[in-house]
This record gives sequence, structure tokens and C-alpha cells, in this order.
Amino acid sequence: MTDLTVVKCGGTAAVDPGAVCADVARLHHGGHRTVLVHGGSADISRLARRLGVSERRLTAPDGVTTRWTDDAMLEVVTLALAGVVKPRLVGALAAAGVQAVGLTGLDGGVLVARRKSVHRAVLDGRRILVRDNRSGRVVRVADGLLRRLLDAGVVPVLSPPALAEDGRPVNVDADRAAAAVAAALGARRLVLLTGAPGVLADPDDESSLLTELELLPDGTPPFVVDGMGLKLVAAREALTGGVPEVVVADGRSGRPLEAVRSGGGTRVLPPVPLVPLGPGGGA
Repeated sequence: MTDLTVVKCGGTAAVDPGAVCADVARLHHGGHRTVLVHGGSADISRLARRLGVSERRLTAPDGVTTRWTDDAMLEVVTLALAGVVKPRLVGALAAAGVQAVGLTGLDGGVLVARRKSVHRAVLDGRRILVRDNRSGRVVRVADGLLRRLLDAGVVPVLSPPALAEDGRPVNVDADRAAAAVAAALGARRLVLLTGAPGVLADPDDESSLLTELELLPDGTPPFVVDGMGLKLVAAREALTGGVPEVVVADGRSGRPLEAVRSGGGTRVLPPVPLVPLGPGGGA
């Protein structure tokens, strides 16, 4: 285990990338290794509108929604993340005196994903099979390149797309990619920054922040958490991969990473294993 933090910067318009980069710079200058993983949902949507590419969402049978990534949308995702969001983040880090290198999962095959040929989804109450979705799940992280950059005092700035096993690019969820990176590098902490104070018991009430959230034995949250489904999936995968601390925290302003180190946000706890009952079924 190394003193390494993997930070996932959310892509919503509410998240302040300048504040995130300033805090990453403070960590870096303090001798703490950091990998910055990012999405870019707001910039993807903005570019899609400019290019006339329609946005669609896929809702899985378990209620988790993801971006429907056909060939046209994959081009938009790649252009927005590699051409708009990443230069902004790398530039902000450079301005703070940090040497950073921008990578997609394609560069050096850092993120290798398995693409599902068929996705099950729910549309208008009907279960359907989707075959044109160019997305997948990260199954391998080529951590050697990331380690060499970190050893050289460089902050890697990483985003989708990933490299599919057939050599073609696929979109992957950035939160789950960050979890895979944190596990592969043996990070001490994964911080998922979003446009909320953390996980809320009531999505419409920011005062309902949960300082801790314990997952159920099957790895799911104890209740339906609006808009946080994939983040909690990522949290579960990081914890399962050996990352000891996962925090969902506020990325909108101020010093978000400093706030996490001071106890802010929601700490996601691994599920407590079920203890088998004795032969009589009692305690």
C-alpha cells in the first residue's frame, strides 16, 4: 500500500475543476502521489448538441442508467474528453506548478475493457436487447506506465475511452475506471468528487448527508440512492479490490480534497460478511 490517492473529478457542470486541480497540486507539492481520473458529461452533452448527435440513456433492469454509446456518440465522447476536458485539467495543473500528462485509456493500452455484445435494458417498460452500444467494463489496468509517470513526479490525468480486447475503442464509466486504477495501483484512498455533498438520504435535501454508508452483504446500497448508483458500484469494486478508503465527496467549490481529509463527504464501508447460524438456527 502506497500513499497514493486516486481522484475522480466528476464531469457535471457543478463540479469546479479549478478547485479540484488546485487541491491535487497541494497534495502533489506535499509529497503525496495522485492520479486524476475524469469524466465530462456536461462537455459531452454540449459538444453533442453542437454536432447534432442525439443523446440517449440506457436503463439497466436494476435501474442504473448509463450513456447509450453508438459509433457517433463514441466520437463525441472521445473528442470532448481528450480535446476539451483533459487540456483544461492539464493546463490548470501546469498553472499550479505541477507536471501532468494527459492520457486516455487507449494510450499505452492503460485501460483494457471487455465489450458486451448485447446489453439488456428497459425502454418504456419493456425489456430490450441493445446491440449497437460501444461501451464496456475495465478488466485490466496496465499500471506499469502509470507507475513510471508517478515515479518521475508526474500526475497522470486519465479518462475514457478504453481499449477493447478486439483492439477497438469503447466507452467505459469513469467512476468504475477510477476504481480499477485505484485497485491496480494499491491506492490508499479513492475519492469520487460529484455535484453534491456526498450520498444523501433524501436527494432533494443536502442536509441529509450520510457521513457513512455501509453496503449490504451482496455489495448493494441499503436503499435506492438517486443518481449515485454507478458511484456506489465503483466504490464496491474498489473496496473489493483492496482499496481501504472510498469517499464520495463534494467537488463543487473550495478545497474538496482537503475537506475529505478533514472528514467531509460519505465514507463507503464494505459490507459486513454474514455469519452462518448454528445448527439450531439461533444465535
